[in-house]
Amino acid sequence: MDRRSLLLRLTLPPALSWTSAAAPAVASSASTAVSRQIRYPLFGGLEDPFRRYCIEVLKLALEHCGVPYHLQPVPQPVGQGRAIRQLSSGQGPVDVLWSMTSDVRERELLPLRFPLDRGLMGWRLLLVRRADQQRFAGIRSLDGLASMTAGQMHDWPDTQILRANGLKVGTGSSYSSLFAMLERGRTDYFPRSVLEIEDDLARFGASHDLVIAPGLLLRYPTAFYFFVSPREPRLAEDLSRGLERALSDGSLLALFNQHMRTQSKRLDLHERHVLALRNPLLPAATPLRRPELWEEPGRLST
Repeated sequence: MDRRSLLLRLTLPPALSWTSAAAPAVASSASTAVSRQIRYPLFGGLEDPFRRYCIEVLKLALEHCGVPYHLQPVPQPVGQGRAIRQLSSGQGPVDVLWSMTSDVRERELLPLRFPLDRGLMGWRLLLVRRADQQRFAGIRSLDGLASMTAGQMHDWPDTQILRANGLKVGTGSSYSSLFAMLERGRTDYFPRSVLEIEDDLARFGASHDLVIAPGLLLRYPTAFYFFVSPREPRLAEDLSRGLERALSDGSLLALFNQHMRTQSKRLDLHERHVLALRNPLLPAATPLRRPELWEEPGRLST
C-alpha cells in the first residue's frame, strides 16, 4: 500500500473504508442524503469520443458508489494545466478531472488508479502531412525520428516523455493549433493514441491534408485516471468504490467495449512496427500487476 492510501485509510471514518463490507452502510445513509454537485471541466474537443466516454465512466462510478451525486460541467472551457492547478488548490470550480498520470500529478492530486484508457493512450500513431507518407514509411528506429519534430501541447506529460526519449517536440497552446502547426511545417508529426486518431482524422484530416503515417506505432506505458483534490478524500473514496464495483460486475469493461474498441479495429496495429519508449513519469504505484485493468494489445485488431 502506498503512503497516500495509508493516510486516507487513517483519516477517513470507518463507514468509508475501501472494503466492500462498508458498502451497505454507505448506501443506506445515502438514501436520505442531499445530492452533491460534482463539476468536471470541458477541456478537449467537445465531440471527442474519449471525452464522452470518460463522462460515461464517471456517471457509472457514481451510480455504483452508493452516495448521491449530481454531475455538472463547468460553464466555461478551461485548459488542462489551469484545471489541475485549481483542483490542487481546491479554489476553482472543478471537482474531478481526467488526465494522463505522472509523479507530479499524483503528488498534487488524489489519483483514482483505474486506467480509463486501459493503457491505450500510450499506443500512438503518427499524423503526418499527406505528402510526407513515404518519408515515414522506412523508419524502423527512434533514430529515424530524431531529426523530426513532434507536435504536443505544452502541458501534456507526453511532451516530457518524447523528449526523455531523445525526440524533438514543438509545443502549442491549444489543441486545434497543433493541426495547423503540422500543416504549415512547424512540426513533422503529431502522435495520437489509437483511441483518438480516427476522430482527429474525421475532424481535421481533410482540412489540413493529414494522414496516418504507414507502418509505425510508438508505445510507452501510461494510464489515464480520474483525479480529485487532495482536500476531497471522501469523494476519492466514493468514486474508487464505484469504479471497483463497476469493474467487478463487468459494466466498466462493457462500457469501454461499447465506446472505444471500434476506434482501433481499422488501424492494422498488428502489422505495424512498434517503437518502444520509456516513460520516466510513470509513478511506482501504477497498478501494472492488475491485468484486469489493462487492454491486451492483441485484442485491438480483432
